[in-house]
This record gives sequence, C-alpha cells and structure tokens, in this order.
Amino acid sequence: MFNVEGLGRIILTIGGFMVLIGLVITLLGRFTGIGRLPGDIFIQRENFTFYFPLATTIIVSIILSLLLNLFRRF
Repeated sequence: MFNVEGLGRIILTIGGFMVLIGLVITLLGRFTGIGRLPGDIFIQRENFTFYFPLATTIIVSIILSLLLNLFRRF
C-alpha cells in the first residue's frame, strides 16, 4: 500500500531543504558579488527591466554538482 505519512515527510524535507538553499543564496548575494557577475544579462529600458543571471546560474550549478557528487560517494 501507499504510505501517505512517508510522502508527507519527504515533501516537508524537500521544502525545508529548498528554504535552506534560498537563505544561503540570499545571504551570499548580500555579502558577495554573486548575482552581479560579468556574465549575467541585465537590460534596462525606460519602463522595462530584464535580468537573467546566466553566469551565476552556471556557478551555482557547478557547486551543487560537486557537493552532490561528494555526498553520493559517502
């Protein structure tokens, strides 16, 4: 049978992990230059602003890949 309590715990764990990642990224953005790297696309016109953090996304992806590979080995 399908265990609903187990699914609820998994969803809560994933949600807590996402909140933790969000807090870390927010704090890194305040104290370092992350989010304003020289590969990020920023276009500002009269009443239009477009921001796509391309370089930041690549760096975060590399760091998360390395961390997940380390956790998987242990």
